[in-house]
Amino acid sequence: MGFAVKSVLAFLFAAALSASGHAQDRSIVMASTTSTEQSGLFAHLLPAFKKASGIEVRVVAQGTGQALDMGRRGDADVLFVHDQVAEERFVAEGFGLARRPVMFNDFVLVGPSSDPAGVRGQDVVVGLNKLASAKAIFVSRGDKSGTHAAELRFWKAAGIADPAVKADGSLFDYRACGCGMGPALNIASSVDGYALTDRGTWLSFKNRGNLAVLVEGDKRLFNQYGVIVVNPAKHPHTKTALAQAFSDWVVSPDGQATIAAYKIGGEQLFFPNAKN
Repeated sequence: MGFAVKSVLAFLFAAALSASGHAQDRSIVMASTTSTEQSGLFAHLLPAFKKASGIEVRVVAQGTGQALDMGRRGDADVLFVHDQVAEERFVAEGFGLARRPVMFNDFVLVGPSSDPAGVRGQDVVVGLNKLASAKAIFVSRGDKSGTHAAELRFWKAAGIADPAVKADGSLFDYRACGCGMGPALNIASSVDGYALTDRGTWLSFKNRGNLAVLVEGDKRLFNQYGVIVVNPAKHPHTKTALAQAFSDWVVSPDGQATIAAYKIGGEQLFFPNAKN
């Protein structure tokens, strides 16, 4: 067999191996939030998706702002996040395909069960105003996450543009940890502080110490999650078809039923509300 023939056969064999490898690589990267990861939802949801599709999902859990930045860089194939204003901006800038609502839960304000700041009630704005003038500690994620963005909206509604700046000389101690929801709750538990958290992470959180839910039920505490496929026009290397398969499944009746079935202690953590 001549050298030229051997070279052609070697090339064809290598190409076949490469094609086979690509065919078998049915995996995507999903940039998502620490709340969906730390609540345990993905450990429940993603095996069901893999069983239905054969697609493996690797989750990079971080704040929503960081997850969106991953999408802007093309470092993720799909996003599963919870800051609607930022998500819509991401799509409008051309980085993502259509944003689709998936599910919701709510935020709650937690703090010492004795509630020294007297924030207990249903109105988050009233609660934060009381907290700002009390001898108390508030632990913020401070990480540009969806939870952090919501927290800043609530402070602004309370008339406090920057809670870290205490120009009035109040005793309020604002601590931004730049960390995920679980670590922020751990800090709040250790210092008997207050914190805003999504209910899903709270229900799965084990190290509560003296913490208890103090403010809940305010309609402003509504927490919507959405899914966005990264736009291949910006990043042609992303796995659009596989990412779209996840987006389609998670808003399908099967995906929505799987979300609804996830409970801790008999309590549902997330409520599906896809618009099909």
